[in-house]
Formats: sequence, structure tokens, C-alpha cells
Amino acid sequence: MPLAPGTSHTSDFAGRSWSEAWTEGRDTPEAGSRWKRGLGVGSMQGDSGAFLREITHALLRSPGDCIPPSMVAPPSPPPPPPDPQFVLRGARSAVHALHFCGGAQGQGHPLLLSGSLHGLVHIWSLQTRRVLATLDGHAGKCVTWLQTLPPGPQLLSQGRDLRVHVWDLAEGRNAIVDSVCLESVGFCRGSVLACGPQRWMLAMPGKGGDEVQILEMPSKTSVCSLKPEAEARPGMPMCLQLWQLVTVAIRIPVLIPVPVLIPVPNPVLIPNPTPEPVLADSSPLPLLLAGYEDGSVALWDVSARKVCSRVACHEEPVMGLDFDSQKARGVSGSAEKALAVWSLDEQRALQVHGTHQLTNPGVADVRIRPDHRLLATAGWDHRIRVFHWRTMKPLAVLAFHSAAVHCLAFATDGLLAAGSGDQRISVWSLYPRM
Repeated sequence: MPLAPGTSHTSDFAGRSWSEAWTEGRDTPEAGSRWKRGLGVGSMQGDSGAFLREITHALLRSPGDCIPPSMVAPPSPPPPPPDPQFVLRGARSAVHALHFCGGAQGQGHPLLLSGSLHGLVHIWSLQTRRVLATLDGHAGKCVTWLQTLPPGPQLLSQGRDLRVHVWDLAEGRNAIVDSVCLESVGFCRGSVLACGPQRWMLAMPGKGGDEVQILEMPSKTSVCSLKPEAEARPGMPMCLQLWQLVTVAIRIPVLIPVPVLIPVPNPVLIPNPTPEPVLADSSPLPLLLAGYEDGSVALWDVSARKVCSRVACHEEPVMGLDFDSQKARGVSGSAEKALAVWSLDEQRALQVHGTHQLTNPGVADVRIRPDHRLLATAGWDHRIRVFHWRTMKPLAVLAFHSAAVHCLAFATDGLLAAGSGDQRISVWSLYPRM
């Protein structure tokens, strides 16, 4: 129907606009009553401007009520966990040990070492993602621990054949140059600590089931044997970590009386120009953290051959631990579904700060990233869990593997490698800028 001149689609049949029609009838009692009932506003008083303001307030009083439910955006789901950066296949059996090291054998890129259930050590190139060499020295028995030595291209490998082998990897050589016999066939992995340019300390399970043996290498000289007190009965050591406590030398200035020309009641004291005495020794102090079968964690003073502190962290055997020497704070996992976070005070006393519950039991390994920002755990439930190390806030659950995850390793650049019973090694790049 054509529109009359001066009208629009918003006009009524009389040719007046809807705004004009409403303005003419807004002050009538009926109109006011209708608006009050429809909008729930108060009584109409005053001029039309006050009435408009009251209507506007009523319309904007609950803005969300005016939006249809279909137009409300649902909360966004959390982002899915990332995929591995790449996966290494070819171990041919379950992977039980991992270790990153710098380039060797003429390679300028970092390498990844893996130890398998069938006793093989594979050296992987992270550039080509292929095996560069395979070391076979443990008579088909599971390789449980790998560690390169600080002085040069040498590798330590521990196996269930009761041997710790020293391998020479320089200039393409893959030969065993030395071996140490173990006296326990338990699950405990060794630990190494550099003591000088060509000297290092090796901690490994000792005889008797509950002892830890400390050797000085490469001479294989026995430093001590750490045996718990008879009344403690912690059981077998399950995991070890050697580290050094460096004490800072404190120099105290010596004050001597010096005569002056003007008599004073008391002599004047000035610093002595001679060298100050040293109050504390600045030599490194080797310490050992050990997790035991009864769920406790103990701190040993290696030099004094005594336990400084012991704390009960778990109800099940401790399967893995790691220690942050910068924050004097550590974490341990066990066969139960909980992580324990503990710290070391100035008196070398261990204190449990709390536990973090997990969904499923069984933690095979725990590792703190070298920048002290992330914590990763290897689970029997096939999952890798990642936490913020300072707050223990869960960050990710990586469900890639189809069998238990046995071991973890962090590279200096933050790469995380995980070895599993499914014979695969997953390599992850997680939160590189945290």
C-alpha cells in the first residue's frame, strides 16, 4: 500500500508518526497506567523528561534479561593438550632411561641417549631423528640409568646385570673403558657429582639392601658406605641424588686500638690492615638425598657419614625425586597417587610443605626443568603431567603413550623427552617463554 506524503513505515493510520502519537498520549492516565504495568515503573510525576528517564532506567535495569538465551555465547573450552614435537621409534623394547647431552662424535647438535629393557643404549640425533649408534654392553638386561660425565665425552650406563659401565664416546669410539660392580639388584638408579676437572663421585646402591655406597672415580676408591640406623629400618634405597652445598666464606674485620694526640676517655678503633680471618670454610660439602622403600626421604652428610634429617613423605616406596638447590626445595613421587613437596632449611632439616593428589596411582619419575619453572611427572597411567614448579598449579596432562611412562629428561633448552613401555620416545616443547 503506498504511503501518504510525509509518512513512513513507523507511522500510524492517521498519518502521525509513532513518536508523535505516543507523545500526545503519554500524559494521559490510561497511557501512564499501561506503561506502569508493562514496564514496572513508578507513578508518573513531573514532565515527560523524567518519565523517559524512568523508562530508560527500567529497560536497562537488567540488560542480560533482554538478550535471548540463544545469543549468549557458551564458555570457551580449555585448549587441547599439545602434540609431541616429534616421536622417536626404533628402541625395539620398553624405554627405561633417558639423558640429553651435547654433541659428540663430531656432531654439533645435542644428542639424546636412551636405555632399553633389552640392554641396549641408543644414541639419537635430534636433527635427523635417527639412531647414530647402538651400545650393547649389559648382556640383554634392562638399562636403568644414563649419565654423561662432565670432564669429556664419557657415558655412564647402569643395568640390571649389576654393572655400571664407563663408555668412551670420543671421536666415534663406542668402547667400555671401565666398569663398577653393583652389590644390589634393586630398582635404585645411581647419581654422580663432579668433584674436580678429572674427579667425580658416584653414589649407587650398596650391599645389605639398605646401604648406599659412595665411590671416588675414576680411581674407584671407596669414600664411605651410608647405612641407616638400626631403629630406622627405611628399607632399600629407591632413588638417589648427589649435590653440593657451597658455604660462603665470611670475613670479619679485626679492630685494634690506635693512640691519638688528643686524650679521649676511650681508645679509637679502626680496621686492622692485616688480612681478616675466615670464619667459615668455602669448600663444597657433598650431600646426598635418598628416597627409601618406606616412603621416607633422608638427607645424608657424606663427609660426616650421618643422616642430617629424615622426613616421612609417602606411605608407599619413593619411586623418584628431584631437588632444586636454588630454592632449597624438592619433590618426590611414589607408588601412591600423590606428590610430596618438601624443603630444606638452614639447619639442614627437611620439612614437608604439602602433597598434591593425582588422579591415578604410580609415579615412575619426576623432573624439574633446568630453568626451575616447570615440573614433569611420568605416570604408570600412561600420562605425563606438567605443573608450575613454584605454585604446583597443573598445566597439562599429556596422554600420548599407550603404556606406562618410565622415565623423563629435560634438555638445557627446555625440551622434554619421555620414554614409555610402548617402545616410543616422545619429545615435547612446552611453555618455552614461561
